[in-house]
Amino acid sequence: MDFGKHQSCIEACNVCAAYCDACAVDCLQEDNVEMMAECIRLDRQCAQVCRLTASLMAQGSEYIGEICRLCADICRKCGDECAKHDHAHCQECARACHRCADECAAMAA
Repeated sequence: MDFGKHQSCIEACNVCAAYCDACAVDCLQEDNVEMMAECIRLDRQCAQVCRLTASLMAQGSEYIGEICRLCADICRKCGDECAKHDHAHCQECARACHRCADECAAMAA
């Protein structure tokens, strides 16, 4: 299906949500789970807002600008938190989050 100008952002949101889900699960397997608590919390919130954002864009919602701004903010915070950790899953998640933040910020502009 072609979602036109929203296609790239929808894809970035869906990819980000998947990376956040995987990162949260992998963080739970780390030796010091307490140290990963903020990463896990943000991963879960980021995945949820990314899915909502992708869904609203697919629906052509009138709230795309607002939800994309919020999504960009949460993705950036999640990506920044993940980037603090040396684990490969956190670094991969950070890249997906920052890419999604850039896509959503551009969509909101």
